[in-house]
Parts: sequence; structure tokens; C-alpha cells
Amino acid sequence: MRTNNPNPLAVVRNLGILAHVDAGKTTVTERILYATGTMHKRGEVHDGTTVTDFDPQERDRGITIFAAAVSCAWDGHRLNLIDTPGHVDFADEVERSLRVLDGAVAVFDAVAGVEPQSESVWRQADRHGVPRIAFVNKLDRAGADLDAAVESIRQRLHPAPLVVQLPIGSEDGFTGVVDLLRMRALTWADGTAAADEGPVPDDLREEALRRRRLLEEAVAERHPAALEEFCDRETVSADTLTAALRDLTRSGDGVVVLCGSAYRNCGIEPLLDAVVAYLPSPLDVPAVRGENGEERPCDPAAPFAALAFKVNATPTGRLTYVRVYSGTIEKGATVWDAGARRTERVGRILRVQADRHAPLERAVAGDIVAVVGLKSARAGSTLCAPDAPLVLEPPGVAEPVVSVAVEAERSADTDRLASALARLAEEDPSLVVRTDAETGQTLLSGMGELHLEVAVEKARREHGLTLNVGRPRVSYRETVGRGVSGLVFRHVKQDGGAGQFAHVVLDVEPSAEGFEFRSAVVGGRVPQEYVRAVEAGCRDALAEGPLGGHPVTGLRVTLTDGSTHVKDSSDTAFRTAGRFGLREALCACAMVLLEPVVEVTVTVPEDAVGAVLGDLAARRGRVSGSVTRGGSAVVTATVPLAELFGYATRLRSRTQGRGTFTARPTGYAPAPAVTTAR
Repeated sequence: MRTNNPNPLAVVRNLGILAHVDAGKTTVTERILYATGTMHKRGEVHDGTTVTDFDPQERDRGITIFAAAVSCAWDGHRLNLIDTPGHVDFADEVERSLRVLDGAVAVFDAVAGVEPQSESVWRQADRHGVPRIAFVNKLDRAGADLDAAVESIRQRLHPAPLVVQLPIGSEDGFTGVVDLLRMRALTWADGTAAADEGPVPDDLREEALRRRRLLEEAVAERHPAALEEFCDRETVSADTLTAALRDLTRSGDGVVVLCGSAYRNCGIEPLLDAVVAYLPSPLDVPAVRGENGEERPCDPAAPFAALAFKVNATPTGRLTYVRVYSGTIEKGATVWDAGARRTERVGRILRVQADRHAPLERAVAGDIVAVVGLKSARAGSTLCAPDAPLVLEPPGVAEPVVSVAVEAERSADTDRLASALARLAEEDPSLVVRTDAETGQTLLSGMGELHLEVAVEKARREHGLTLNVGRPRVSYRETVGRGVSGLVFRHVKQDGGAGQFAHVVLDVEPSAEGFEFRSAVVGGRVPQEYVRAVEAGCRDALAEGPLGGHPVTGLRVTLTDGSTHVKDSSDTAFRTAGRFGLREALCACAMVLLEPVVEVTVTVPEDAVGAVLGDLAARRGRVSGSVTRGGSAVVTATVPLAELFGYATRLRSRTQGRGTFTARPTGYAPAPAVTTAR
């Protein structure tokens, strides 16, 4: 690192690589490691030789499944980089990574532009306030179009794209880029990592000047200092543009757009320069704030505070990945786990390089490291100094939507299966393991079919288990189609001794707000403490609906009347009355079964569109759009999740292996022919 910088934290960048599946983010990560000298041989996804896709399943499937952390150095800066999954089933892994990152590079396919999961991860970054720069990849592909990709960013993601490069050549003839800030050409010969710098080609000079002018105008519209210089000099210098782009990136008012081809090693060095120039250091982001409002500055001398965002439970021990927000942690130190409310001893601290690790004596504010020796920490746990406790907001965990029944083929392996599933859930909070009270089956729930396939295969490989897996089940919901008024319920238990008495009158009606409860009792006939007990009882009743025992949502319950007994009324009695009273009311309502639906984006050759549309219709899909792009058709439809099981195999067979699809949850919709009046 540069020794002339007064604060070493200023040269740290914690960033993630975000993208839709197959946009090339793992290849971008590989080329970054190669360009920075961290590795001396370029890995390829199709060969299974990449650093960050080191899990056997990732190499077999050719996709990123687990977020992988690496560290490298560029231009005197240390980059802590996380390569995140692009498949929608692993969006929770992206969520946990974004929670601890200061910036991100969003990678887009130059042919496809913004794809469904591109949009999803962009919205996730919006929620966490993570500044981004964009890299339009695969400009060497047939049909690549930088302007179309940038327009899709503008239309679908709604930032102000600030394009700072112009491609040299197109498709297979793509050889480099024009740097619009410095007005220079950067070209890469085949197989070389370093760029050759030269003047802008004559045939591109007029276009480069036009685009430079557009960039100056776009920046001046949004940045006061750039506007002042533009008005005074009718141009904006490269230094002023760089400073303005840095401010606009960090405020979220603009997104810098670069381009290249990671596979050909074109554009990686300028991308690294942009990461250093525009994305924030730990010093540039707001101080972390605890749930009680207390702030901790990013200062190695402040009290220690860190957030665990990933756990690897290996047979040889647990690796806990943490982001240090303040203070310093040393090997052998004692820390306080605020979630488990216990102290833990740090055995070792490791600098992570995917599946390889380098020991450290200490980690300071701004670091992302792995810790060995923590027994109770989970993803989302706050670790802090024992004498300065703090609780940080954990990453959100999405609700599982698909379940499978899992059992060991041999009864002797039942205990080993329970241990394996517990370890899976420990590593991945979006996996939920439970036992069905009615059937006694062990159910594994997750974010999608692929998510569950990966989890089950991991249990098989790592624990040597032979498993039987039942057909995935989706998580249905029940709601009120037509309500009921004036339902009277009395809970009376007066058979000597202390009795129970509660009388409630309930109205139930549909609501768009999930669950609402209100009291319209007049004259104090039901005291306020009993009203709260009735609400608690009603919430208890929502766990199982009358149609099939599914959770109930979308209703408003109003307590309109009731009465008490001078001796026998209690919180317990009114909670029981609320629970059983609402159950009776739901049986009297017209209930509707809701099923989860997903938005499916199918990309197929144009000659296969008819077969795909017919198959989607057979799966109760509703087509919402269809466009032709580069010889392929992109069909968007809303399909019930239950109808998508096995769709990947079906699509491949109908398109000779050329069709692909992605799906993202969009909520719930009424299932057909299941509205039931009681």
C-alpha cells in the first residue's frame, strides 16, 4: 500500500461482483485476480478451474452457488472481493454479502442487457445503499450492443448511466476501448493482460468527442462543481470529471458504465482503476449503527464490533466470515456474541482466498476475514468487545417457498441425516429443516428446486448418506374470500376451583394488508389487557387454515363485543377464546387457497417459440411479453411455482438443449377451483 497515505483504511475497497447467471461475473473475478498478480494462470468456468467456484458442485454445474471471498492488491490499494451467485435460488447468499460490502460491480451481458436477476440484485443493492459501477461484459459476442445494454440499464434500473468508454471494434472484431475521460485508446492483444495505450483511432475520433461531450453534459447536470466549470470553460477537465463521477457514484445519483470482454481479458485494468477511483473505502461510508442507535466509527482504536455474514461448518471445524466495522481483533482474543449472549474465544484469524487461507495476527476496522474457534456464532450474529456490547441489524432472511421430504435410505443413518441437515441450515439460514407433525416426515425447505438439489447433494457427498427425496412441495397460503360478521364464541370452564371465562364477538373480512386486528368494543366490556390477549390468540389461529392447514393471511379481524367474569376471566382465557373463535369464524368464511407464483423468463431459438408457449399454457402460465433479440425469443410469463418442477428438463428437450429460463418469486395468487364456502 502507499506509505504516503495518512490512513491505511483509505486504500481498502470491500466490493462484490453482482450479475444475472451467465453474465460472466466469475470470469471477471478470475481476470481481476490474474491482472493483480494474485494468480498466474487464468481459470475458466467451462474447464472447472476457477478460483472462486471451488466447490465440486459449482464446477460440475458451471454456476456460482456459494459466495466466495478473495483478496488482492491494485495500484497501492487492497481489494476484498466477494463473487456472489447469480441464480435466483441463491439470492439469500447475495443478501448476506451485500449487508457487509461498501461497493459493488454490476456485470451485464452486452447481448441480453438487464436480465431478471440483474434487476433483482440491483434492487437488493438499493435496499442496502451500496454504491455501484457497471461493467458491460461479452462485447465480443455476436449481437453485442453497448448502447442497447446501457438503455436497458436506464429503462429497467432507473439510474443515470454515465458511459466513460467507447468500444473499439464490434463482436468478434472487438479489441479494446476508448477512455473518454483521458481521450486515449486502450487495446489488448490476444492472450495479454496489459493494455497498449495509444491515440484514439481516426475513424472513432468524431464519435469519441461526441460521447465525451454527452458525458460532460450529463455530469454537469448532476454535479455543482462540474456545472460551474462547464459554464466557465464550456468543457470539464478529466480531473473534475473523475471527482464528480466519484461523488455521483457514492451518492447513487449516477452509475459509471465501463465495457469489455472478461473472457478475452479486455477491459479489466480500467475496471480496477474505476473500482479504486469511484467506489468508497470504509472511511467513506456512514458509521455502523447498533439497534439502540449507538454508532461505532470505522477506527481501529474504537471498541470492537463485527458482523458474521457466513458460516462454513466443515468436518474439521467452523469458519465464520466476519466484517470488522470498528476496533481491532487479535488472535486469542475473547469476544461477546450478542445474539447467543455468551463469550467466545478467537482461535485463529485468516485472510480468505476462496478455499485457501493465510493466517493473520489481527484484523482491524474495514477488514473482511474468517475466524476459527467460534462455536455459537451464526450468519447475522454481532461480535463485539465484552465491555462494549452492541447489536447490529442482521441481514434479512427470505421465507422458503419450496419443500421436499428427505429420509435416509437406511434407518441406521437417521441420526447422521439429522446432523447433516442441521449443518446445512447452520451454513445457509434460508434453508429450514422441520418435522411435519402429521406425517412425521423430515421436510427441507428452501428458495427453489435448484437450491434444494444442491443442499441434498451436499449432504450426500460430504456425509456419505444415501437419501430418498420426495417431490417438492410448495408453501400454500389461505385467505378470506368472503368474511363473516357477529361470530360469537364463549370459552367457559367452570367445574369447581379456579375457572376460565371469556366471551368474544368477532367480525372477519378480507384485507390487503396481511393480518390486521382492531377493537370496536364500547363501554369497556372487554378490558384493554384482554383485548391484547384476544389479538395474540387470533395470531395463534393464523398458523393453520381450514382448507388444508396452511398459514392464513389477508384478513382483518374486529373484536366488536364481549364480556368478562369477575373471577374467572384472565389473559389465558381470552387468548384461548381468540384462537378458537377465529378458527370457527374461518370455517364460516369463504376461504381461498393461494399458491406461490413466479415470473419466468424463457430464452429460446425463434423456431421453438410455439412449443414453449404451448408448454407454458399447459402449466397454467400467463404470458406477459415476448421480444426477439439477436435471433432468440425472450418470453416472459407468470407461472404457478408448483407447475415448474421438472421444467428445466422439459425445456431442454423441446429446444435441443438451447433453451434457458430463470424464475423469480412474485407473490401469491388464487389457485383454481379451490374457493371453498363453509
